[in-house]
Amino acid sequence: MSDNKKLYLNKIQFKAELDRCLNCKTQPCMHACPVNCNPQEFINHAKTGNFDAAVKTITRTNPMGQTCGLICPDKFCMQACTRSRVDFAINIPRVQATILENFRTADEDYSQIEPKAKSIAVIGAGPAGIAAASVLAKGGYKTDIFEADGQIGGALNLIPDTRLPHEVIEKDWKFISDTPLISLHLNTRIKDIRELAVKYDGVIVATGEPNTARLNIEGEELCLSHMEYLHHPEKYITNGRVAVIGGGNVAADCAMTAARNGAVQVEMFVRRRLSDMKISKSEYLELLYNQINISPLSSPEKAEQCEDGLLLQIHRNRYEDGKVTPLSDSSVRLPGFALIIKAVGSYADDKIEDEKIIYAGDCKTGGSTIVEALASGRTAAFVLIEKMEKTA
Repeated sequence: MSDNKKLYLNKIQFKAELDRCLNCKTQPCMHACPVNCNPQEFINHAKTGNFDAAVKTITRTNPMGQTCGLICPDKFCMQACTRSRVDFAINIPRVQATILENFRTADEDYSQIEPKAKSIAVIGAGPAGIAAASVLAKGGYKTDIFEADGQIGGALNLIPDTRLPHEVIEKDWKFISDTPLISLHLNTRIKDIRELAVKYDGVIVATGEPNTARLNIEGEELCLSHMEYLHHPEKYITNGRVAVIGGGNVAADCAMTAARNGAVQVEMFVRRRLSDMKISKSEYLELLYNQINISPLSSPEKAEQCEDGLLLQIHRNRYEDGKVTPLSDSSVRLPGFALIIKAVGSYADDKIEDEKIIYAGDCKTGGSTIVEALASGRTAAFVLIEKMEKTA
């Protein structure tokens, strides 16, 4: 078993979670999973010591099962877990990650697959692109993945190593990539998607949301984007005060990273209520444990450079009938920040209408979880295969 105490279950915890499974015949956990992974099945295999079968069950529909197990939120399989109505849900994602960390011994087997004559281009090596490539390779299609960055992972690379070490992404990638049917081209930015569509029989675009959303406030140029900060946190280490604007997973990652890097105080400014924050209960408790101050119903108005650092001016909001509106005469000027990080979202590039081009992942659906991105990538691949078979 792995000795990583923070990321994986130890032997006692692992056995305890397996034993808690009620073996529901209706499999609510599977039906709640966007990629239809079957926890009831892989837990049963693990209980009997058949870990090869457990691994095959997980990876049958999820090519990034270990990554998914470390960061998948509790709103899917765990929320559906029948055990939650008895005491509390089985930690299915951690069970899954622990199985793959300790018992995965082989890569995907492509030996029985007959290569097809058609070739596909996938733009983006994040979860959606990797999932699409996995489906295409299993179907025998030669797939070239083009990634603008120098490593695979896409938006997963913004997640701090304390939650998701990059080596885990590489392990999942190695599982599906040991085949001549998949070729990865790093540091390759595609400037003209239409041109690629001429060269290939189909193109799946899985570029995520590479553009940072704007605050549209005076002094916004003084704020650091979450993408820049999480890509290069070592460049922005400070023992001063840090403000994070936003209340989602990315904002939480920014706040936790600043705290771990020595900030004396970190404060999150959230436009809506605490109950509206799109983070898991465990993430919320981690923020509190690390003394991150959360100011709900607060929106930025202006950022300024002043003598003792950066000043952030905010106003308070009122929440009524599901709407958030500014409170008049509620502006407050908060000086003394070393960093102001904006983490209020991102957006995709404009789409191109072309029969040979299919979009997948966040660039199609907007910001989503890893398992939803994987499901979107798989769906895109199946749709493309169906189109190609109809025109063959």
